[in-house]
Amino acid sequence: MLRTSICLKKSIPSLVRFYSTNKLPLSVPITLPNGIKYDQPTGLFINNEFVPSRQGKTFEVISPSTEEEITHVYEAREDDVNIAVEAATHAFENTDWATQDPAIRGKLLYNLAELVEEHQDVLASIESLDNGKALQLAKGDVGLVAAYIRSCAGWADKVYGKLIETGSTHFSYSRREPLGVCGQIIPWNFPLLMWSWKIAPALATGNTCVLKTAESTPLSALYASKLVKEAGFPRGVLNIVSGFGGTVGAAIASHPKIKKVAFTGSTRTGRTIMKAAAESNLKKITLELGGKSPNIVFADADINKAVQNIILGIYYNSGEVCCAGSRIYVQESIYDKVLEAFKTQAEAVKVGDPFDLETFQGAQTSQQQLDKILSYIDIGKEEGAKVVTGGSRIGDKGYFIKPTIFADVKEDMRIVKEEIFGPVVTITKFKDVDEVIKLANDSEYGLAAGIHTSDINKAIDVSHKIKAGTVWVNTYNDFHSQVPFGGFGQSGIGREMGAEALDNYTQIKAVRIKIY
Repeated sequence: MLRTSICLKKSIPSLVRFYSTNKLPLSVPITLPNGIKYDQPTGLFINNEFVPSRQGKTFEVISPSTEEEITHVYEAREDDVNIAVEAATHAFENTDWATQDPAIRGKLLYNLAELVEEHQDVLASIESLDNGKALQLAKGDVGLVAAYIRSCAGWADKVYGKLIETGSTHFSYSRREPLGVCGQIIPWNFPLLMWSWKIAPALATGNTCVLKTAESTPLSALYASKLVKEAGFPRGVLNIVSGFGGTVGAAIASHPKIKKVAFTGSTRTGRTIMKAAAESNLKKITLELGGKSPNIVFADADINKAVQNIILGIYYNSGEVCCAGSRIYVQESIYDKVLEAFKTQAEAVKVGDPFDLETFQGAQTSQQQLDKILSYIDIGKEEGAKVVTGGSRIGDKGYFIKPTIFADVKEDMRIVKEEIFGPVVTITKFKDVDEVIKLANDSEYGLAAGIHTSDINKAIDVSHKIKAGTVWVNTYNDFHSQVPFGGFGQSGIGREMGAEALDNYTQIKAVRIKIY
């Protein structure tokens, strides 16, 4: 278990004095490839201020599209986490943040949603620069961010307890109360969207937060922190620390003053966080983890629409989507037609400069991810699968990969079983409903699934039999703020979005009063 050693101060304003000297400016001017100019915060966001890390260390942020440096940002360490937790603890315990009229918190969230929309061009462009995703998709992300924050604003004053009828001798009721300081660790594939999925329900229910950005994509969350302050949130309610999983993530997962940790990322890391949470203070956890989702096309489906959804399911966000439809199953009577149409459309996907508005698939987010995907392509070839199209890197500058389709696969192949997290898909034929349900469920994961059919009875029947937290019918990657999202099996614990997300950030207290 990670241990921390610095002595925490009680007076929150004095914490900022730890950051009296620094070399890297706390904000640097950046001109984006589309001509937008803005000031990028580089510090940690603690107590509503951008501050350097206590040790003054920084790390480099790289553009995946050009492999060039964007800037450096300050690197938090365990002592910075302690300071951020102390700020969040003070805001929760020594102010009226958690006990005030919840409609006030809702109003602040509404303010934040409005500001996100006002700054949508800058935010989307930062996502494309930092993550490598196509700008047109990044704009969609920002729209979802504003919509979800606004949704949580509406929930803020609708977190109800209930009156419990127990007879005339007692008055009994329950109430939902916030947990306290919540630690949150977000991934690099949807930096801003995951930021909103974590902070919005936590703040709506009266908690305070310490959130760690992904080390490869810290920029959009830091910029959005400026909007948090502008929206009117009190000091210490939301704190953002940039850093690495082995230090900052571990410190958050094991911190004794953090009452809940939420993590989105790999299943392997999720297990580590779950262990740390248990060994520290049995903090509550929510984990949104890996996936290897089936996408099923029945013979009665509209082939053109199904193939469009297959494309969206696997090449959206460069395939770096936990719920990507990475296992395609097609009923045998239409298999050849679907494969031919799929190949044609995959080869028509425009891959390249994310700031070109015609680009659909941008760069992979890091050299590490590029290498991982290419290694799986090699594994697929070695296992005897057929490359229908793609299967290689594009160019030698930027982390770009051709949309790839593997056919003639066997179900025990690694490319079928293991999460690749890139624009690589396998396609398999099946005979009937019973066979495809068995194939779909033959996975340790259970995050999502897709079904394409014109038979509503079949759609409902198969949806109920597939072991997945989300099933999309005649669509894919189709999110809505009111619809819960999360996994079965090794795809995680808990739910994001919808009313269910609020359950993750509240605890139930029962009150029973004897009537004399």
